[in-house]
Amino acid sequence: MDRTALGRRARLLATLALIAAPLATFAGPEAETAGLRRTVTVMTHDSFAVSEEVLAAFEDRHGVRVRILEAGDTGTALNKAILARGKPLADVIYGIDNTFLSRALDEDILEPYRSSLLAAVPKEFQIDPSYRALPVDYGDVCLNYHVASFGEDGPPPPEDLEALIDPAYRGLTVVQNPATSSPGLAFLMATVARYGDPGYLDYWRSLVANDVLVVNDWETAYFQEFTGSAGRGPRPIVVSYGSSPPFEVLYAESPPAEPPTAAVTGRLSCFRQIEFAGILAGAENRDLAELWIDFMLSLPFQEDLPLNMFVFPVNRDAVLQKEFVDFLAVPDEPALLDPALIAANRERWIREWTEAVLR
Repeated sequence: MDRTALGRRARLLATLALIAAPLATFAGPEAETAGLRRTVTVMTHDSFAVSEEVLAAFEDRHGVRVRILEAGDTGTALNKAILARGKPLADVIYGIDNTFLSRALDEDILEPYRSSLLAAVPKEFQIDPSYRALPVDYGDVCLNYHVASFGEDGPPPPEDLEALIDPAYRGLTVVQNPATSSPGLAFLMATVARYGDPGYLDYWRSLVANDVLVVNDWETAYFQEFTGSAGRGPRPIVVSYGSSPPFEVLYAESPPAEPPTAAVTGRLSCFRQIEFAGILAGAENRDLAELWIDFMLSLPFQEDLPLNMFVFPVNRDAVLQKEFVDFLAVPDEPALLDPALIAANRERWIREWTEAVLR
């Protein structure tokens, strides 16, 4: 959840005014005694957000400053961390998702840390047995549609990926380029999981024949081209998130009783993104980095996630806010791919997609 603005997490998260909280101006008792305050630096994608009071509580408890270093989308942030290997720009990196996980591990930029709070995280999210990348949140990249555009005077709402290649849906869909967008890449992965390799290319060729529109980023797709967004664009189907409908209610100037959009959650139609945090190799403040990782897995941070970054907490004890749950769409059978399979084929899939769709 590019949440690497999926991300994260590009992403719907970037629309939350990027409220990565400002640094608190106080220190805990130990820091006051010592006359100084240490800083833990956290590299994130641009969509990171946390409530000011939650961040301040962490700083107060440990007598530290937290510096949030926004580093672009998920892929860009990872590239920066790789280029700075050995002399890291931060102590911790957050926002690497399962589409890039194997690359981060293969580049050996993370140090192991087995947090005791992993005991509250289901094993299905702990996909790095080396404990270099610890799961923090997850979300589903799904098709969204504008409810009023379907039904009586038009085609029925789309139920799965297959609907998009039906002539009745010609010219209705906007998607993101997987080479430049985290949700775009996740949607490409969903098509690979649903149609196989090389079957996914035939599906994309059918989308092109049905006049799909490809744009570079989620913001352009959702806020300019999508009918259901503030921009009221011409296309009523867009790649976004299962959590986008609650966003439309909670952040509307005049909140509607029901969201104007809905998510498509048919079989293998949504790709499940898991976002991870890890301690960067050579971190100057290893002890503070461990504290930060523990904080991200703790209930205060985990319960703060949904209404700030519109993703799910991985801590099984975290309580979801009613406002988040009421309009949420959760797929019964999300699309999943092994991170090793993604690592082995990601660049080829993007290259083949580019040749089939953009040329």
